[in-house]
Amino acid sequence: MSLLNGFASPVAQAQQTFRLILKALSEPGVTVRLTDAPQWPPLDAATTATLLTLADGETPLLLGPALSSEQVLTNLRFHTGAPQASSAADAVFAVTDHRLQPADLQALPHGDELAPEQGATLIVQLADLQSGAPLRLSGPGIAHSRTIAPPLPEALRRYLLARPQPFPLGLDVILTCGDALLAIPRTTHLEEC
Repeated sequence: MSLLNGFASPVAQAQQTFRLILKALSEPGVTVRLTDAPQWPPLDAATTATLLTLADGETPLLLGPALSSEQVLTNLRFHTGAPQASSAADAVFAVTDHRLQPADLQALPHGDELAPEQGATLIVQLADLQSGAPLRLSGPGIAHSRTIAPPLPEALRRYLLARPQPFPLGLDVILTCGDALLAIPRTTHLEEC
């Protein structure tokens, strides 16, 4: 098993990536590009860079079966110190793809009234970010509304439209494809166009 390259310049690239992720989270639906990011197949470059930037020894990770390999897990432990979550309920970050099911969403932590910040961040790798049915976003960080059209897994689409947990509870969602990323934080309201 070999170690894969992380950021070529860890401090500078992690800072730059953090700023871009923050932009995506504070301006929901805006696509940012994480250029020069390493890629650890089957993780795409945006997912790899996000985990290299945000994960650490106190953020258990849950990787979907199709995205989990011993090489990826070893490299995540080496570069970030992040442990593998023992169950979905323990995950701070969960990474999945189009195979996401409703039970997967329900199993993740959504926070509670005393600790809403303990809701997980769900990273979903997609084939693209623009070939799905259009959704209108509104809420903080959006002047009026913004339209996106990622090909969301049906379970995630239903979850985002319903937002079953009252604010401030819920999941923050990051969608990735290649080196591109857009975010839908729990504060964002979605409706079908």
